[in-house]
Order: sequence, then C-alpha cells, then structure tokens
Amino acid sequence: MEAPQVTLLGSSLLVPSVQELAKDPMNTLPPRYVHPGQEPPSNPTSTSAPIVQDLPVIDMQALFSAESMDSELARLDTACRDWGFFQFVNHGVSSSLLEKLKSKIHEFFNLPMEEKKKLWQKPGDMEGFGQGFVVSEDQKLDWADQFFIISLPTHLRKPHLFPKLPLPFRETLNAYTLEMNKLAMNILLQMTKSLKMKGEEMNEFFEDGMQGIRINFYPQCPQPELAIGLTPHSDAGGLTLLLQVNETDGLEINKQGTWIPVKPLPNAFIVNIADCLEIATNGAYRSILHRATVNSVKERLTIATFHGPKLDGEIGPAASLIGPNAPALFSRIAVKEYFKRFFSRQLDGKSNLELMRTHNGKDNDA
Repeated sequence: MEAPQVTLLGSSLLVPSVQELAKDPMNTLPPRYVHPGQEPPSNPTSTSAPIVQDLPVIDMQALFSAESMDSELARLDTACRDWGFFQFVNHGVSSSLLEKLKSKIHEFFNLPMEEKKKLWQKPGDMEGFGQGFVVSEDQKLDWADQFFIISLPTHLRKPHLFPKLPLPFRETLNAYTLEMNKLAMNILLQMTKSLKMKGEEMNEFFEDGMQGIRINFYPQCPQPELAIGLTPHSDAGGLTLLLQVNETDGLEINKQGTWIPVKPLPNAFIVNIADCLEIATNGAYRSILHRATVNSVKERLTIATFHGPKLDGEIGPAASLIGPNAPALFSRIAVKEYFKRFFSRQLDGKSNLELMRTHNGKDNDA
C-alpha cells in the first residue's frame, strides 16, 4: 500500500463558520460578508428578469447508442463550445448511491461543532472545513461553509481527514469518488471524438488524475442581494461534476455577460469545462465564469467533484490540435505549479488561466 504523501498546493486563512453564524437571528449582514458593487442575483420571478435559458442536456445512453451517437456527439460539441456547461443525464450512477450520499451530507453538516473542529482546516492548508482562497484578513468572505479534500489518487488523501470521516459517510463518499472518476474519464474520451483529438493525449493528461471533492453549505442569508455564496470564477482542473444535494437552486453561469440561473434536473450532474481542459483543447472548449448565490428562505447544499490532470505531469495544448494554421494559444506548465498558482490567489474570474496565454492567444482574443 502506497504511503500517504503530504501535498500542499496552497493555503487559506481560517475563518468563522457561517453555518454557526447564521444560527443567530440577524437582520443585517456582517460587514465582512457584504460585497459592494456586485451584480445582484437573478430573480426569475421578477418581471424585469432576463429570459431564463436552459442549459444543454446531454444523454450518456445516447452517446453510446449506434442510432444516436453522431447526433449526440454533435450536441456535446456544441454545448462545450457555446456554453462550457451542460446537464448530464442517464449517466449510469445508481440513484440509490446518490440518495444515500445526499442523506449522509445532511448528517455531516449537522454534526456538532466540536466534531467539525476535528476536521477543520489547519493553518497553512486548505483542506477540511472552512473556506478556500482567503489570503488576507480584510478580504470579503463568501456566505458559505465548505468541506474540501483531495480524494484521488488515494495516496494524496490527508491521514487526518478522509480516514477520520464518520464511517458510513466515508464509505459512501469513497464509492462516489470512484464513480465520479470513471464518469469524468468517459465524458473526456467522448470529447476527444467530437474534437478529433487523439484519445491517448486525453489519457496522458487526465487518466489517474487528481480529484478533489468540495461539499458546499450555503445558509439562509438576511441580505442575499449583498452577499455571494461563491465568488465568480472558473475552475482550475479539467471537468467539474456538480450534484445538487437539496432542492434549493443558486448556481449561475455567465453567458455573454449575462448571469443565467441554472435549474438542475433531478439527479443530473451539471458538468462544466475547467481551465486545464481549455488549455488541453487549445481554447476550443472554454472554461466559463460561474458563481453561487444565496437566498433568505432556505439553505442550499451541493457537492462538486473536480477531475484534474495528473499532479506530476504537464498541461499544454494537445499536439493533435495545433499546427501551422492553429498555433498554440497557451504555454505548457507543470500541473503542480498551475494548481499552486490557483490556490495561492484570491478567486478572481479567469485570472490564473490568463497568465498562461501565449502571444498567439492574446492576439486571438483581441
């Protein structure tokens, strides 16, 4: 059995539990959680709200059916190029596993604070309960509690975290991580067909890659128009698979400058392109800004699985996608260095990816 490795990709300053803070009745938001100047959350019930656009829906069974494979691959390609997000249905992950996971997540966030403290972030680290990307004491905070761990490969699991999770939850989460790893690779390999990219190149980047799990709890908020559950950003890895744990919506994606609220389908995964996949596809599939909003009526819970490239590898445009008429838009970088840059900064749109653009990439976007 491979010995655990201590992997520090970044750190985040310790912050109070928002879930505990929200238990005390309050009419106004504490100042550190007020985000002035942000575009307010979309309100679909408002007469002035923009028309809600539905995310593309991709059916995994259709991708593997001889009759529908070509048309569904074309739909997948369009979704990745035009949206960077899609809902994934008929994915083959058992509904009983998903329902058990949701139940255990509710129990996990309802643990007494004394138990949660055993799993809290440690100074100089970013895994455990807390918030990520907090780099200064005067930084504005998100209205959320998060539990983040590196889950795969197993030798990267912190010995004081994953093995110390409550046993039924640990077993369920472990089964879920393995299912998400298989599902992410299935989706990535389908993308190679639509991109006419060599499958071995995608495998070289992402097979046995690093997987992170972040469970998000967004409590009720007294002034949701002033707060943000998760700051607008793009994800760092390859693919993100988001599962809605309860019935409260809150995800919004930025499409052509407009924030669009997402209505999740039951037990569907909301899949989005992340930065390293934008690099690997040489900009064909782009990571998209998204955020989490909060509301005054009910808390929201989600679990996000981040499937990234191999930590000890490099990321750069796939060789089969560059040539005389398709110059590389991004430089190559060691994966570990890319993640260290990402986790050492405050969340700020796609700023980490922009550092990777070559002169060709800057000209292309001008």
